Amino acid sequence: MMMAVNQAYDVEDLLVTCIARQVHDGEVVAQGLATPLVAAAYLLARRTHAPHLYFVSAIGQGMCRQPAPLGLTTVETLWLDRSLTNIGFVRAAADVLPTLRPKEFFRPGQIDAHGNFNNIAFGKDYLNTRRPRLRLPGSGGIPDVTTFLDDIYLYVPRHGRVTFTPELDVCSGLGHHPARTRGAGPRYLVSDLGQFDFANGRMRLISYHPGVSIEKIRSLTGFALEIAEEVCETPPPNQEDLRLLREEIDPLGIRRLETLSGAGRNALLREILRRERG
Repeated sequence: MMMAVNQAYDVEDLLVTCIARQVHDGEVVAQGLATPLVAAAYLLARRTHAPHLYFVSAIGQGMCRQPAPLGLTTVETLWLDRSLTNIGFVRAAADVLPTLRPKEFFRPGQIDAHGNFNNIAFGKDYLNTRRPRLRLPGSGGIPDVTTFLDDIYLYVPRHGRVTFTPELDVCSGLGHHPARTRGAGPRYLVSDLGQFDFANGRMRLISYHPGVSIEKIRSLTGFALEIAEEVCETPPPNQEDLRLLREEIDPLGIRRLETLSGAGRNALLREILRRERG
């Protein structure tokens, strides 16, 4: 899918660069199992303005100074080969992450105006019946770490009312909620339509992507959306960002798997596997 106002970059490129701009040099950054947009963004940040990152990955469950490149068939081996230490998922969630407090981007299946989110299931009666309308990938350590982290960052590749909803079916990620006693709710969210913060504990539009109107963002958000007084257009990727992404970081286009669905995603997946196998 190409951006209408500029044929030089795709929406995936814009999402990656927005995420990369939130990363600061010297931070510990964490990524999940199926988050190629986030992985590409961390690699882009490392190649540009943040060369001294530490990487914690659920793939291989370890910490690295030399991150693995994007891949499908070999990425687990690469993370294991490059890790400084391997810690296991339970120890990571219970012991290491509370100490290191890494920056991590989570992808909600549902999110409300206050940044509480759901990665478990669609269906109002799921907790009672265990019969979801749609089972989501699962929460992993999200219910644990979002209760104490200060830096919760979110991303949504396809902005719509299914995701941005006035009421969650299940809450697995804690936002700006009255029950919170430690940490803070989400600070930032980026979607394929714009960037948002959570000023005063409520989601607020801070920039709209090129070719996207504020009215469109409002119409695709299922709750009343606050607009920052200084709202502006999102700066696009520069040419060096695009060169790094397309030639060095992700020449196979693995980041596009998060924005495609159905037949298009299956076709790209088969093409990536074919090219990786030579």
